[in-house]
Amino acid sequence: MDIRENDFRKLDLNLLVAFLVLMRERSVSRAAERLHLGQPAVSGALARLREFFDDPLFVRTRSGMQPTSRAMQLESRLKPALLSIHQAVFEGMSFDPSRSEQTFVIGMPDWVEIWLAPRLFTAVRRAAPGVRLSIVNTDPFRAAEMLERGEMDLAVTPVQAVPAWCRQGPLRRMGYRCVFSSANAPRAGLSLRAYLERTHLLVSYRGAFESAADEWLASRSLARRVVFATSRFGILPSLLEEDMTITTVPEMLAQSWRGLDGLRIAPCPVPLPEIALSQLWLATRDSEAPLRWLRETVGAAAKRNTRGRSG
Repeated sequence: MDIRENDFRKLDLNLLVAFLVLMRERSVSRAAERLHLGQPAVSGALARLREFFDDPLFVRTRSGMQPTSRAMQLESRLKPALLSIHQAVFEGMSFDPSRSEQTFVIGMPDWVEIWLAPRLFTAVRRAAPGVRLSIVNTDPFRAAEMLERGEMDLAVTPVQAVPAWCRQGPLRRMGYRCVFSSANAPRAGLSLRAYLERTHLLVSYRGAFESAADEWLASRSLARRVVFATSRFGILPSLLEEDMTITTVPEMLAQSWRGLDGLRIAPCPVPLPEIALSQLWLATRDSEAPLRWLRETVGAAAKRNTRGRSG
């Protein structure tokens, strides 16, 4: 049924709220207290209601104000309607994580998941035991597209160009570390010469064998030998065992590998631009309370300090 706007010209929502309070209290003075209004204002509202509905609505008796049959009929239909309006207007403005059973889908590259997911999982379990998290794999080149298609609620990834229909929230910046087998660790530390003497494993989301490190080396007439490229970081530790290979990874990922036997971590001898890790979400969902809570939780988890010594 279409809404006929002219039918509401003589009635506003506040009058209907006043009516439901009068139905509950059966007293103008008590209704005025509940509505934080003066008695004359509530009496005036009741007069307007009577005029609009062409019914007395309430009749004074020895036991107090009694609703008419028309008032009883109105209450049965208006109460659920106003409750629905209240939910539509105010539910998106509040969120109680301790009672929520919502499922959130978050897109991350695998290195972000390895580093961030354990601490995020712990934080969510403590604050929102009924909330479920689904982590899907993405990368900086696909995140905006996956958000637009509704495949995830939030992306946590390095981003460069942000579409106008997305919002970006910076999380933290970080550098790179080199990881290699401790069995073949250079005695004098990882110099540029030792770095170039090794064969390299590279993570590339587009299957390339070059990165910013190769550009810097080429500007100095130097080159490294990349023998393996993959789109996932998780496979790298098993490829580094007992071999003269080396890989350069985000420092937070390297720190998460610190406890793995047989691996050493060292600063990268090639100067590389920092990684700018951000959250990305749809602008149309900017004010959603559940998503705002998720962003705050992700932000707090990402900013926990985990710095340690290079090994």
